[in-house]
Formats: sequence, structure tokens, C-alpha cells
Amino acid sequence: MRFDIITVLPGLLESPFAHSILQRAQKKRIVEIYVHNLREYTANKQKSVDDYPYGGGSGMVMQIEPFANCIEKLKGERDYDEIIFMTPDGKTLNQETANELSGKENLLILCGHYKGIDQRIRDIYVTREISVGDYVLSGGELPAAIVVDAVVRLIPGVLNDETSALSDSFQGELLDAPVYSRPADWKGHKVPDILLSGDQVKIENWRHDEALKRTQERRPDLLE
Repeated sequence: MRFDIITVLPGLLESPFAHSILQRAQKKRIVEIYVHNLREYTANKQKSVDDYPYGGGSGMVMQIEPFANCIEKLKGERDYDEIIFMTPDGKTLNQETANELSGKENLLILCGHYKGIDQRIRDIYVTREISVGDYVLSGGELPAAIVVDAVVRLIPGVLNDETSALSDSFQGELLDAPVYSRPADWKGHKVPDILLSGDQVKIENWRHDEALKRTQERRPDLLE
């Protein structure tokens, strides 16, 4: 699977993709991640990619030409299953969306900045708009990294234990149950006896009950 990410601040994405699961996925050649500097696609001598908005108002708007130049170049090299724009007014990212995207081959992600991007880019090129929550960040780089992380871990071969992703919160209708590890007794705080019983059927029933309880307490909307 391949990700191409267009950004005005490529340095913001260096660390997220250079460690842990995302790094291993790239080393295994399961995933390719390429970050493209938008400033390389502007004819402006100062390498600026923004200008004042038509109609007045505060903030600067990212111009259409640099984005169009970069997108057209990349589209000339391969077909993209989705061209995604990270924006607060997009559809909120959830596990269902991550599952769907994990089955794609090529994804192109656009990172906005400043006041936003020229609407014509959204109208002409973008096939999906995604938000990571009802709040505003300085740019789309961190949200893009979140999307990549959420999707990559679902691709077969990325996780050492592929069943781990299947039992995550939001993978089904419930949040995940509590988890414990050694020691079994830490300063009087003990692991539930059922988890030490070795009875896998009872353990799975306990996990389901605990997951249901946690969901009812924290996210009752998921049960509606």
C-alpha cells in the first residue's frame, strides 16, 4: 500500500513515520510513505503557496496552482483510490473508515494550513474529506499521520499478532475490555482471578461483559 502526502511543512511528518509500527511496516515493504513539499510546486520565486482571500477577511488561503501542479504530477504516475483532504469540517474518522481505507492500494492525502485551501481543489480533486475531531489544529499534518497510523496497523503482516487489531476498541460495537500483565499482585492491586484461571471460555465471557460495561459507562451512544 502506498501513501502520498502533500504538505507545506514536511518536517512535521518525519518523526511519526520513522518509529514503531509505521517504521517496521516500511522496512517490511508492506507500506510506502512519501511526503511531498508543496513549495516545490509553485512558480513563485519566494516559494510562497498562500495569498489573501477574495472578498476580504482574516487569514491566508493556500493557492490552487501549487496543489494542482503536485496532484497532477502524482496522478500522472499512478491511479489513486482516494484523494483525501484533512479538514475540521470533514467526516469524523472512525474505525469503520480506517477498515475501509486499509483495503485500498494508493491514497493521496492533502494537508491544509493557514485559513484553508482554495475551494476549487476540494471541488475538482478531493474524493473524501476527513476530520480527526471537533477542534481546529494548525495544519493537516498531524491528522494525516493519525489516518496513516490507523490504517497501516490494519494491513495484514504489519502487526506481529494480527488478531490484536481485531480486538481493538471500536473494531466491533464495544470498547475494549481492561487488560493486565505481570505481576499478578502489585502492592495489593490484583489482577482479576478469572484471568488467571486458564478457562478460556469464562475469560472471553468476562471480557465481553467488561467491554459492555465500559461501553455503557463511557460511550453509551455506541449501543444505541
